[in-house]
Amino acid sequence: MHPLGTLDELPPDYRQALSARNLVPLWPSLRALLPPQRPAQRTQPTHWAYRDLRPLLLRAGELTPIEKAERRVLVLANPGHGLDAMQASAAIYLGMQLLLPGEWAPSHRHTPNAVRMVVEGTGAWTTVDGERCPMARGDLILTPTGLWHEHGHDGTDPVVWLDVLDLPLVFFLEASYHEAGARQPTHPHHGECAHVRAGVAPRPLFEAASGRHARYPLLRYPWSDVRAALLSLAADQPALQAVQVTYVHPTRGADAENILGLHALMLRPGQTLTLPARSPAMVLHQIEGGSQVHVHAVAGARHAEATYTLDEADTCVIPGYTPATLSNRSPGEPAFLFIADESPLHRKLGLYEVRPDPARPELDAVARSAP
Repeated sequence: MHPLGTLDELPPDYRQALSARNLVPLWPSLRALLPPQRPAQRTQPTHWAYRDLRPLLLRAGELTPIEKAERRVLVLANPGHGLDAMQASAAIYLGMQLLLPGEWAPSHRHTPNAVRMVVEGTGAWTTVDGERCPMARGDLILTPTGLWHEHGHDGTDPVVWLDVLDLPLVFFLEASYHEAGARQPTHPHHGECAHVRAGVAPRPLFEAASGRHARYPLLRYPWSDVRAALLSLAADQPALQAVQVTYVHPTRGADAENILGLHALMLRPGQTLTLPARSPAMVLHQIEGGSQVHVHAVAGARHAEATYTLDEADTCVIPGYTPATLSNRSPGEPAFLFIADESPLHRKLGLYEVRPDPARPELDAVARSAP
C-alpha cells in the first residue's frame, strides 16, 4: 500500500483557495476515514459499578428537586468519546435515573427511541401513550419514538432504572428534539395481558383488529416472564451454549424497537461463554447474580484488554469488533444479564458481521446463537 500525500505537501495558496470555496482534499484523510481491516473506534471497554454510582445518584436527589431536573439522571459516559459527548458507544446513550417517592417526571415525547430497565425499588410507574406500566426490578419498558411518556412514584423508597436510548445516532442525524405535554389520561388495558404466550396474539374474528398501540402493542416486558423463558429454554436445550432471548415485537417478530437490539442472557451455574467479535457495540447490565467479563485485546484496536467483575445492577460496554468472555461467578446459581446492542441498526445498513476466531472454531456455533 503506497503512502498517500499529506496536506502539508500542498502549497499554502492552493490550500487557501480550497478553504475559501469550502473544499477539502480527500487523500490526506482517506486512511483515517477508511482504515485497513477494521474500523477506527472511539468506544472503549468501560465499567460502571452500581455501588459507586448509587450514592452519587441519591445525592443528586438531595441536591436537585425534580422540578429543576425534569429527568434526574447521571449519564454513563464512555471516556473514549469524551465525557461531554454523553455516549456509551457510537449509537447508545445510557443514563441511571432516580425517582423519589411522590415525584412526577412530566409528560413529554421525543424522536430518539428509549427503553427503561428497572434496577431497584417498587411503587413507580411509567405511563406510555396512556398505558400505565408498573415498574419492578428487571422489567423492560419501551418508550419508542414519538410516544408520550411520563414517570410517577406512589411508593415509599427510591426507584432507579437504566435508560437506554439511540440518542447519539438521532442527534448525529440532526433529528433529535422533544415536545412537552400535559399529564396523560390512562386506560385500563395492558399489552402484556394480551401477549403473554409465545405464538398467540389477540385477533378478533368478526371485526377489524384495532388497538391503541398498533405500532407497539407490547410496552412492558415483565422480568418474571423473561426469566421464566430463559430457565425453560435452558432446561429444554441443555446443550445450548448461549441461553438468550431477544425482546421482540409480539406480532411482527422483529426487534422490539427500530435501532437498538434488546436481549436477556442466562449463564448457567459456573458457565463460561466466549462471544465472538461482532460489528455492533454491546452493553451488559447485571440483573441477577454476578459475572466476570473479560474483553479481549484485538490487533489494531485502540483499547487494551480489560476484565470487570459485575455485581447486581453493574453495567459495562464492549466495543464492536471485540470478542468477550462471560463467566458466571456462582457455581450453584444462574446469572442473568440484560444486553443492549446496535445490531438492528447494523443489519438495516448492511454492516452487520461476525468475526469468529479462526483458532477457536467452536465459536462458530456461539456466533450463530449470540444476540
